[in-house]
Amino acid sequence: MKSLLRTPAGALAGCLLAINLIACQSSIPNRIPVGEIFPTAQGETLEERQLRLPADLKGKPAVLLVGYAQDAQFDADRWLYGLLQADLQVQLYELPTIPGLFPRAISGTIDSGMRSGIPREDWAVVATLYGSDAERVAEFTGTQKPRNIRVLLLDEAGRVRWFHDRGFSASKLIELEQSLQDR
Repeated sequence: MKSLLRTPAGALAGCLLAINLIACQSSIPNRIPVGEIFPTAQGETLEERQLRLPADLKGKPAVLLVGYAQDAQFDADRWLYGLLQADLQVQLYELPTIPGLFPRAISGTIDSGMRSGIPREDWAVVATLYGSDAERVAEFTGTQKPRNIRVLLLDEAGRVRWFHDRGFSASKLIELEQSLQDR
């Protein structure tokens, strides 16, 4: 079994199993956390660097793209493209967020599967949250409509200044830009 999980097919199967288990969990009602400090959570980037949230982001604004389902990648990609085109002067992280004990147990397999599908030059800004860290973030944003990315603009202190969870919208990107300029 251990050697199967180290093959690309095994890694993919492990990722799909974890995603399916997550999809079976009950959803948490969505909420708008504007004005609140982002919860303390720790993840690891695909480069295997620890990321402590919001502590490692303090001092500079940040945009976080939080996703709860593999299907959210389409929405994340649209947001990433728009954000990169806008050339905002912010830290930017994509946070696949996977609550539960089982996903943490196979986190190496899940992360390996993500590395195989994400170009190496983007690994530094993708940090997966598992277990209780993921649960805190899920409670903070809600998980209804998991295909939609949660977009959070954090200020220099880690407080949410802007939030959106209804799918990519060019007008919402402009609104996010304006919110950043108004700070």
